[in-house]
Parts: sequence; C-alpha cells; structure tokens
Amino acid sequence: MSALTDRIIIVTGAASGIGKGIAERLTADGATVVVADLNATAAEAAARELGDRAVGLAVDVTDRSQVDEMTAAVMEKFGRIDTLVNNAGWDKVEPFMDSTPDTWDRIVQINLFGTLHCTQSALRHMLEAGAGSIISIGSDAGRVGSSGEAVYSAAKGGIISFTKTLAREVARSGITANCVCPGPADTPLFASISEDNPKLRAALERAIPMRRLARPDDLANAVAFFARPDSSYITGQTLSVSGGLTMA
Repeated sequence: MSALTDRIIIVTGAASGIGKGIAERLTADGATVVVADLNATAAEAAARELGDRAVGLAVDVTDRSQVDEMTAAVMEKFGRIDTLVNNAGWDKVEPFMDSTPDTWDRIVQINLFGTLHCTQSALRHMLEAGAGSIISIGSDAGRVGSSGEAVYSAAKGGIISFTKTLAREVARSGITANCVCPGPADTPLFASISEDNPKLRAALERAIPMRRLARPDDLANAVAFFARPDSSYITGQTLSVSGGLTMA
C-alpha cells in the first residue's frame, strides 16, 4: 500500500509549475488530489492527466467565499480533508522603490491572505475530525531576503511565522503545520521573471552549490514527506529546498 493511499489532499495553484509537480507526486503516492487553481480549464486538464481519483476545482484564493465553496465541495464529495497544500502564489520582481501599492496588494493578497483563507477554511473540518496537516509553500526569500522581492519576501516571511504559531495552536488537536521554502526554481513563474534578465539563471546556477535550479519534483518530494503519516510528530518546521544556496 502506498504511503498516502486514501488520503484526500487539496493543492492550490496546482495546474502548473511547482503545484502540478506536487500534485503528481502525491497522486503517485496514492492520494486523491484536488487540483485547485484560478484557471478552471487548466485545473480540470491537470486533474484528467492525474487520473480518475483527481478532481479539478476553480478557486480564487483571495476570495474567501470561493475558498469556502471549494472546501465545502471537497467535504461533500469525499467527506474529509486530510491535507491542505498552500501553494498558490505570485510575484513581480522589481526594486522596492519602483513598486506600487497595487502590486503590493496583489502579492500580499495571493501569497499571504490566500494562505490564511485556505488554511482557516480547511482547518475547520480538520479540527472536527481531530486530524490533518497543513503544508504551506514559503520561500527562502522569506528567510534570508531577496533583492527585487521585498514585498514577496515580506509575504512569505509572514507565512513562515504564521505556520509556527498555527502549529502551536493546533498541535493538541492532532494537526500538524509545516512550511517548505524553495530556493530559485525552474518554473513558469521564474521564466517570466527572468525573461528580461537572461544572465539571472546562469548567475543563480553558479551560486547554488548543486549547480542547478530546483525542479518541481524537488519541492514535491519535501511536501510528500510532510504529508506522510509517519511524519505526524513533526510540526512547526521550515524546510529549505535550495540545493544548498541557503543553509539553516
């Protein structure tokens, strides 16, 4: 029997990039995965690729009513939520003094408030069940800072701190909360960020001891570890997946 057989897992932002890699790994481990994404067509397509157990749902994580509708739909179909993976995110790389409040708002709403909305909505059902796990995708930008990503770093730093406090609050209810922090990753988001700076990728690869960017499956492996029943005594932790670029 696979490690996650019969587990019901929601992954936000799962139609592409790191989220899709996570969904693929969890499905391979036996889980039933809810592919939740802003793009309904892409979510349904990704779910079809994953197989009969997967379900695609449209959700805007910045809209609490949509988030509650999503978790209610999962509960109606499956009767429980075993794990939530807060992966949905967005960034715009630019010097802080060139950024605008509109950009700040979008970054914070998607990354931080999206995590808060999804966590609180799913957690209500986990608390009733007395079991569950919350896995949030932070960033090493939130641990050590990253030039051109001041507001993103602030939002991801908030997720890291939130995860630690949440872990303390829900531990006695049998629920864990952990954070996976990617370093630079080879994703569509990185491609859009680096298209105006073709030297960025090469510079990062030189700086990373393992001499490559993270792949979606690198992050997926870390998420799968925290989702497994045999990691149920691990909570409140921040795990960097950066090829050694940052070290705790």
